[in-house]
Amino acid sequence: MSKIETVPAVFRAWSVSWPEYKPVDVTPPELLPEALARQVPGWAEAAATPAHVLDWEQRQTAALVPFQLDAQGWPLHPQGRTGRTGRNLGKWGENAAADPIVVAGTGQDRRLLLITRDDILEEAIPGGMVDPGETAPQTLVRELREETGVDLADHRPVILGKGIVDDWRNTDRAWVASTAALYLLPCPVAAVAGDDAADANWWPFGSLSQLETVLATAGRTLYAAHQPLLQLAADHLAK
Repeated sequence: MSKIETVPAVFRAWSVSWPEYKPVDVTPPELLPEALARQVPGWAEAAATPAHVLDWEQRQTAALVPFQLDAQGWPLHPQGRTGRTGRNLGKWGENAAADPIVVAGTGQDRRLLLITRDDILEEAIPGGMVDPGETAPQTLVRELREETGVDLADHRPVILGKGIVDDWRNTDRAWVASTAALYLLPCPVAAVAGDDAADANWWPFGSLSQLETVLATAGRTLYAAHQPLLQLAADHLAK
């Protein structure tokens, strides 16, 4: 579900020595230690560094994708070096997310529900981060309802996979891992953009390439991190 391209393949594995490795710190101003000492954003934990996290054993046990800690007890991205360090996510280590892929109709009438993200203005699956105390199934339903107004609480989705998402915020020390689930409907239902969505629409989804072509023709761009998830859905539907 993910790929890392910012580091030469030969140096990605943590087991490979690379003394010259100097990842870029991408921590935003609001998550720097001095800022956290003044105010902690509602979406982030207060730990200024991984050393301030006290429940690594529990986080490792609950992780969708197993990960290790280095000699100083700091988390290591499961897929190796990313070329980036610091934290641009809510938590150090794994940040669990859930992505509901909603498909309606069959054949040439098949449609896919996407939102336009209001932060990067790209077309994306209406998913998001798992809240504290929440399960992935609960997140799937909540995010879909909040971002599109579509309530599928009574539907049981097909779990397509659980894995690392190639999110632009990922670093060596903090990353996104998601549960991707496929919801199948007989026909499109009304969808209205809300929460983090600037728009919500149904798009033709005979294949991933068709979707990308249609979006490009409409002047839209598909969020790159969601391409592998949508390919999983397309492969499932082609069976």
